[in-house]
Amino acid sequence: MQQLRHIWFIALKDLKLFATDRMALLFAILFPFLFVVIFSFVLSGVGSEDERLEFHLVTQEAEGGLSYEIIGAMETKDDSQLKPGEPKIVWNKDYDEARQAVEDKELAGLLAFPADFTEGIMMGYGAQLEVVADAEAINTRAALNGLAQAIASRVGSQQVAANAAIGLLVKQGLATGEVTDIGTAIQELFSEQGGMVMGESFIEFETDKVGEVEAENPSDFVIPGYLVMFVFFTAALAAETIVRERQNRTLERLLATSVRRESIMGGIFAGTAAKGLIQILIFWVVGILAFHIDLGLSPAAVIILSILMVIMSSAFAIMLATLAKTQRSAGSIAVLTSLVLAPLGGCWWPLFITPRWLQFMAKITPHAWATTGFNKLMVFGADFSAVVPEMSVLIVFASVFGIIAIWRFRTSAV
Repeated sequence: MQQLRHIWFIALKDLKLFATDRMALLFAILFPFLFVVIFSFVLSGVGSEDERLEFHLVTQEAEGGLSYEIIGAMETKDDSQLKPGEPKIVWNKDYDEARQAVEDKELAGLLAFPADFTEGIMMGYGAQLEVVADAEAINTRAALNGLAQAIASRVGSQQVAANAAIGLLVKQGLATGEVTDIGTAIQELFSEQGGMVMGESFIEFETDKVGEVEAENPSDFVIPGYLVMFVFFTAALAAETIVRERQNRTLERLLATSVRRESIMGGIFAGTAAKGLIQILIFWVVGILAFHIDLGLSPAAVIILSILMVIMSSAFAIMLATLAKTQRSAGSIAVLTSLVLAPLGGCWWPLFITPRWLQFMAKITPHAWATTGFNKLMVFGADFSAVVPEMSVLIVFASVFGIIAIWRFRTSAV
């Protein structure tokens, strides 16, 4: 019971110092919202655009093949003539360059006609269209597969009619059975059958509008990002205060008055965590009331994730204080660590828009796990179970920092 009282008084002392320090209050509470307001305004309206699909077609055939006729009929000549929702068709002339562009992630995907496309159609053994898409471009791959099936269906139906017509022409002596003659006849039938004139769309696209595209609320990922950054930043700066109290022998005097080492650590941790809890309370209340953020399907998961972030940050602060020898070094390391981990961990921009390699590298930071968890809940609508891995990793970080802090904690300046 006596230990709990000591922990309480030490934590209360830290809170009083925090409440009377105007610069600390400005930095921990008001300063973050300056960034939130700026970036929420800059990113407002993002996601409201209904992006037009863009299909890239390429052929490996020699010029004059049937694929040239098909792509030529489908290619978008004038973007201004496209109807809302109608995709843009781009004709890439070089297969190798187009494929390399997909591998370099410059293109999401392409649809390629094989070198024997015309021959396969003429001889009746068919041809296989090739869909090349980036592994991460799932939607593009699905759209290209749908386009390939539509082309195959259209070509297949016209091939049946073409074969019947050519058979009749040969039977009546109006055409020879030569492959070149048949190829010319098929191309003419493909370009004119059903009254279709080359230059018109070979494939028709029908779009149904089911509603307006709503823009994402940027505050749903801006506020969690700066919450993670400034909760950690404020806690890390507390290490400077701990080192100062160790150097001016405040901790030694506490130890001399029958306050146990564990109580001193517990009080410092509780005081640091209490400041973090005040921060997250203000962040979420202001976020809901002023920025209309959506906590998702599981608000409880958002709160738990926030609390785990506070616990981890508080443990880091004590660990940093035990490792730093001087007050100046503690402050410098706190600032440097916070400013490096924040952008790397997705506090300044959401990680889901960054390259895959950066997302992988970010996993070395606790910030990345916290921001990923918030994004899952508040941006992508995940439930509680989806963020259990992120919560578990934050617990691991907190445990590692806490173990090092307990092992290295000292009250003496020497």
